[in-house]
Amino acid sequence: MPNAFDFSVSPFHSLQPQEQALVRARVDIVYYRTDEVIIDADAAPAALYILIKGQVAQMEGSSIVHIYAPQDSFDGRALMAGRSSHRFVAREEVLAYALDHATVQQLMAGNATFSALLFSGLGEKLQAMAQQGQQQEMQSLTLARVDAAMLHAPEYVGELTPVAEVARLFKEKRISHVLVRDDANNPPRLGIFSTSDLPAAIVTEMPLAELPVGQLATFGLVTLQPHRRMGEALTAMLRHRIHRVVIAEGDEVLGVIESLDVFSYLSNHSHLIITRISNAPSVQALEQAAAQTTRMVQQLYTNGTDVGLIGRLVQQVNARLFERAWDMIAPPDLVQNSCLIVMGSEGRGEQLLKTDQDNGLILCDGYTPPADLQAICQRFTDALVQIGYPPCPGGVMVSNPAWRGSVSEWQARARQWLARGNAQDLIDLAVFQDAHAVAGNPDLLEQVHGTLWQHGTHNDFLLARFAAATLAFGDVGANWLTRLFAPGDEHERLPIKKMAIFPIVQGIRSLALAQGISATSTVERIEALVQQGVLERRWGDNLIHSLHFFMGQRLKLELAALGSGPLAEAAADVQTLSSLERDLLKDTLGIVRRFKAMVRRRFRLDLIQ
Repeated sequence: MPNAFDFSVSPFHSLQPQEQALVRARVDIVYYRTDEVIIDADAAPAALYILIKGQVAQMEGSSIVHIYAPQDSFDGRALMAGRSSHRFVAREEVLAYALDHATVQQLMAGNATFSALLFSGLGEKLQAMAQQGQQQEMQSLTLARVDAAMLHAPEYVGELTPVAEVARLFKEKRISHVLVRDDANNPPRLGIFSTSDLPAAIVTEMPLAELPVGQLATFGLVTLQPHRRMGEALTAMLRHRIHRVVIAEGDEVLGVIESLDVFSYLSNHSHLIITRISNAPSVQALEQAAAQTTRMVQQLYTNGTDVGLIGRLVQQVNARLFERAWDMIAPPDLVQNSCLIVMGSEGRGEQLLKTDQDNGLILCDGYTPPADLQAICQRFTDALVQIGYPPCPGGVMVSNPAWRGSVSEWQARARQWLARGNAQDLIDLAVFQDAHAVAGNPDLLEQVHGTLWQHGTHNDFLLARFAAATLAFGDVGANWLTRLFAPGDEHERLPIKKMAIFPIVQGIRSLALAQGISATSTVERIEALVQQGVLERRWGDNLIHSLHFFMGQRLKLELAALGSGPLAEAAADVQTLSSLERDLLKDTLGIVRRFKAMVRRRFRLDLIQ
């Protein structure tokens, strides 16, 4: 039987041939009866167990925290720690491999991936999963460091240098930009001037031989550290509508990376999608560009790109798409005196594939909108439907008057949500808290968000009711686990959004509202909570890793279902997951369970339930 050991399952798939031979030579087969204790709490396990047949329950007191199925292994951490914090009990007759402590230590010492999968934290396990079996995932171009690309050496000029001299420098050195030093400013600052700025210089009244380059340079540079990823450089360029990012370590400028350098590294051609959106002459052309976004997501996911980065790229592409559609439909005066917002998962940058619409419109106070505003907004809603965004079942769309109004009207709504706090108010509050500006004047949104922070952060009762939604769908406890791991067709599936993603999003959203944090994405909120000391760094990292794991699992299911009709709620079937995915599911669901308990304590939810 040891010769039949399955080396295709995690973590043993990472072993080299000589390591596999070691396992075959030393592994034993053990048998346990139903209800027999395999590892007791506080006991020192003698071996790593790999299930062949049967199920094992991991117990915390009288509660089941996980169920292990065939091909799963346990308990590597207890083996290394010298004691187990849980009890492992056979739920039925169990047949398992047992690999002794000394052999496991030897494998860990010689194989970093095996060690990471067996013993390391959630982040290391997710990284190892991204690497497993496919070198192309390790080489995924969006994950490459920016300093791996060709950085253009910085060329400096003073801010009083004439534009004519800079133009000669462009020609002589065959460069397209210079960095402009303004040492007279207090403090000194650094800007950039490029060939795309020359037309503006030409139309000025001052001769180019006299015009100081500092008058046309762009100061306040967008910078990245050299270890940041290529995909982040692309995201920064899209967000700021620039073609160059400065790579710097502290105050030392290492070079400049241009958009063409980034594009040459990327295989998803997202820059072409942006270009087509920007140049689209019609809604039909936008529809074609939007279809390419889905293919981009498929390719990025297949290449092993971090799901959080995919979300940020999609958010930037979609923002440009919404902006272009709005520019096509709304008159310029309306665009200039309003702010088009997207909300929900789109606002958080966590909507990877098109689902339904979540948008609204904020108007300047004192501005009189066009008489046909309702018709304009309805055309925009219809255009998004044509592009591929179905209407929102809850009516959260600009075509619904309840989701548009002046700054003062929106502020009044926000105060009403906070004052009344009924079920619908809390839903609307959560939706609007995620609002992100995509067109027009973003300051209008900031004014309304300011009302939320001013009136919401100290309302303990409202905050508790708002946070209570974190617990709305219950826990993945013993009953759930039993049904998830039931044999044959009797088992249930795990609704990923309700049971896993939503508790993290809503719990973090509640903590962010309590702290007056203005960030809209869940990851940015977590980082802000860590900076404020509300969350420990380890907790923040685990929540981010868990969120991205669940988003990845959901995306995998949604991509598999493309073409079969409207996207349904993604539900994970644990019997189709790999042993590594089941191991990660155990860890991440445990993090969700502990996070919900933390939210319960923080907002004293037992007092209102």
